[in-house]
Amino acid sequence: MADRKPLTARGAATWHRILEAATAEFAQYGFSGARIERITSAARTNKAQLYGYFGTKDELFDAVLAASFRQIIDLATIDADDLPGWAVRLYDEYLAHPDIVRLATWSRLERRPEGHLVADPERQDAEKLAAIASAQAAGTVVAGDPFDVMAMVIAMSMAWSPVSNVYAAHSGEAPAEHRRRREFLREAVRRAVTPD
Repeated sequence: MADRKPLTARGAATWHRILEAATAEFAQYGFSGARIERITSAARTNKAQLYGYFGTKDELFDAVLAASFRQIIDLATIDADDLPGWAVRLYDEYLAHPDIVRLATWSRLERRPEGHLVADPERQDAEKLAAIASAQAAGTVVAGDPFDVMAMVIAMSMAWSPVSNVYAAHSGEAPAEHRRRREFLREAVRRAVTPD
């Protein structure tokens, strides 16, 4: 990052436009299908600025993924004493921001077909894992590897997300449908994570 362009106020606006345009482009076309020309056109900038701020196409994709995951973490913060509630908040975020799920799916398909989805999972997941481990120590969450508990709750929250091979929920559905799913999800997660 040392040789990247420093961000002025005007530069920050350009940086955000590039990130926003890249998010839409990568979500729609994936890493391989995304075109830098379309990103720069949508962001009203040029390749030199894009590369100056983000480096390579790989680094731009990493920045998009990091920003998307940060958004989910900020908006659907974990509460290990209420993992069912966390699952429901994740459901709502996937509903409001389906591009986040699409980006993660493209990353899994094109860049990291196995293992962790992110390059630095310890840093990415540290807060969540510590919260789950603390709840396990208090006896309020089922024993086991905190990572497995987290992975299961996230997987359950994605049952109706854009990665579902059965049905992808969308914001245009009747509110009663979303309420029904939320309550089912809340109860399913409660049963899965509550000690006997």
